[in-house]
Amino acid sequence: MAIQVVVIGLGRFGSSVVETLAQKGCEILALDVNEENVKAITEHATHAVQCDATDMRTLTELGVQNMDIAIVSIGEDIEASVMIVMALKELGVKEIIAKAVTPLHTKILEKLGATQVVYPERDSAIRVATHIVAPNIIDSLFLSPEYCVSEIPAPRSFVGKMLKDTNIRTMHKVNIIAIKRQTTEIQKGKSVIKESVNVAPAGDDIVMDGDILVFLGREDDIEKLSRL
Repeated sequence: MAIQVVVIGLGRFGSSVVETLAQKGCEILALDVNEENVKAITEHATHAVQCDATDMRTLTELGVQNMDIAIVSIGEDIEASVMIVMALKELGVKEIIAKAVTPLHTKILEKLGATQVVYPERDSAIRVATHIVAPNIIDSLFLSPEYCVSEIPAPRSFVGKMLKDTNIRTMHKVNIIAIKRQTTEIQKGKSVIKESVNVAPAGDDIVMDGDILVFLGREDDIEKLSRL
């Protein structure tokens, strides 16, 4: 059975969420007070409705209480964002993911019981700043203000070595949790590039040229490692 998701707020962030969820096969109820936003997302959402999502009666009539997940992507109108999260909690929605635009907004949503609070502007700023000081880091996912998971091209000094011989944990205080590798196969006379992911690699696994290593550790330690 498909996951049922209600997305409230169809600006750039919300509409991107709807499009991505649709590609993943989710059933989506998309809500926005702006008629143009609703029309623009109709082809991607299972149902798209123009309404005031701060109204509890409206949410109930639309069956929001039966959804698996609610995503509140309203950011700029903090009052509306707060009211909607409160309404969703009262309706008994178990998982609520809400967008925040300021640190205070984040704290309020967390105290109201949002399961997860995302802060796109801050996260984008962190990625830009990280890329400037550590351009070899392809992407990072922050697990806390200090710890993150980052993808880095295999350092030249690692290539050809078994993981256990890199002394990664002792020397750099980080862990390699996966190895991403591209290989070329011939299919029907054509070259096809395929990507494989070795999750929880063993100490005897060998690092090859072109590998992308996925590290878990403190941000500072990973940045230092990326400069090797």
